[in-house]
Amino acid sequence: MDTICAVSTPHGMGGIAVIRVSGDEALDIVQRRWKGKPLSEMTSHTAHLGHIIDSQGELLDEAVLTLFRAPNSFTGEDVVEISCHGSMWIQQQIVATLIDAGCRAATGGEFTQRAFANGKLDLSQAEAIADVIASQSRASHHVAMNQMRGAFSRQLSTLRSQLLQFVSLIELELDFSEEDVTFADRSRLTALATDIKNVIDSLANSYQAGNAIKNGLPVAIVGPTNAGKSTLLNTLLGDDRALVSDIKGTTRDVIEDTIVMGGTLLRFIDTAGIRESQDVIESMGIERSFKKMEEARIVLWIVDATAPITELEAFHSQIKEHCHAKAVIAVVNKIDVGETQNIVDKLNTLDVKVVEISAREGTGVELLKQEIINAAALPQVNDENAVIVTNSRHYHALVRAGEAIDRTLQGLSSGLSGDFVSQDIRECMHYLGEITGEISTDDILGEIFSHFCIGK
Repeated sequence: MDTICAVSTPHGMGGIAVIRVSGDEALDIVQRRWKGKPLSEMTSHTAHLGHIIDSQGELLDEAVLTLFRAPNSFTGEDVVEISCHGSMWIQQQIVATLIDAGCRAATGGEFTQRAFANGKLDLSQAEAIADVIASQSRASHHVAMNQMRGAFSRQLSTLRSQLLQFVSLIELELDFSEEDVTFADRSRLTALATDIKNVIDSLANSYQAGNAIKNGLPVAIVGPTNAGKSTLLNTLLGDDRALVSDIKGTTRDVIEDTIVMGGTLLRFIDTAGIRESQDVIESMGIERSFKKMEEARIVLWIVDATAPITELEAFHSQIKEHCHAKAVIAVVNKIDVGETQNIVDKLNTLDVKVVEISAREGTGVELLKQEIINAAALPQVNDENAVIVTNSRHYHALVRAGEAIDRTLQGLSSGLSGDFVSQDIRECMHYLGEITGEISTDDILGEIFSHFCIGK
């Protein structure tokens, strides 16, 4: 396999940059551009000071070279990492001179793809590396690190081992079909298949929380026009993200932005004010508001302290219609200009959490943030042993595996012949193997690694 190189640090100028080289000829190629201790005399996992030169012998930079000998490297190949000064020009010149010496420029994710091909990690761990790099919160980092360390892979490996024992017993019976010999206790197999189904279902069901952790827990800010939704969004984000006006119906479409609170990435969604409207564009915005309300895991119902109390029950009915099993926080806004006691008393009868604020003045906003953090808490994140699925590819494979194990249970229950039951078990194993890469195609691998950054 040819030797590749790339800048592994982010694009741009900084204090230092790291250029990674991997492949069978990594040591020989770098040696041609290195002035210092010979690479042949270096032991693995050591760093050395020296100079990088171009093809004419001209000095490019003073650098630190770190050597990782195969197979004890990230890719499983000989790897050299050159830490140079962060000048863009220096980075470009070093990469160019390495290519001139025999390297090829790496494609996106090629180092990680080689690590997968060389058995240093499985496919789900490789994908977790990209998630670690992209993590924007403590929660997303925790989940990605857990997957990268192999927690998900070990659970899937256990399932496949159990299924393999399962299918081996059934297929052994097929070999002795003429003797009418039974090797597999159907009641024991049913119990085992049920346990496997429960684990697969649990993993698949964790995807909703995992997707929210990875992409941001959706928090919809809803309420009537001019209640202060956009002002609250701006206050929470610390930025003038949404247009604020006394004119009703200013927000005609959803506005989204993210912020980390309590270690969790939250995706706040400012929606169009909900009211009866003949304006076509505004009506479309209101329809989108209801849709976002349905998608949200937390709903902030903004109540205008200056508005008539008679509007509360009707609006609460709309929230109940469009929100199911969501945390709803009634945020009584404009307490600096309105009387709130009657409103709060009425809201308390509707069984919702109530927080009083002035979005404009900032009063009560910290208390609201704490309530949002409490509502956003995901117990699984604090469980070091919990496996949370965040990848849509993994989720869809688990769904298909679950369907196959369901058919297995149905076959066992109805006395279906062993060859058909065996086929369903093997299909379940196939989909679990797709997640870890034990079953893969070049198209799948190409799609996955194409989303990695260059140098990783």
